[in-house]
Amino acid sequence: MIFARSLYIAVLWGLFALPANAAPDLDNGKNIDQQKCYACHAKKTGFGNGDMIYTRSDSKVKSVANLKKMVGLCNSELRLDLFPEDETDVVAYLNQQFYKFKP
Repeated sequence: MIFARSLYIAVLWGLFALPANAAPDLDNGKNIDQQKCYACHAKKTGFGNGDMIYTRSDSKVKSVANLKKMVGLCNSELRLDLFPEDETDVVAYLNQQFYKFKP
């Protein structure tokens, strides 16, 4: 009986667990960037273009690891309420769209 219950719980856990290597959702990353990041970045650049912050010559972002830190910092400091998988999606989108760092 105990074995059957343990097996049942293990099967249920396996059904609801997300794959650890799930591919980032670039569309989700783009939507989050447009909804939660663009306006703030547009204000920061002073030119009304939120994308300019990613392409400026004095960019602080020099690697994927650094990009992850910046996205995490914005999320926590600005209370954007992004889940870790949302942060991953934003990083993947920004890297694909602007930075082009090797994984």
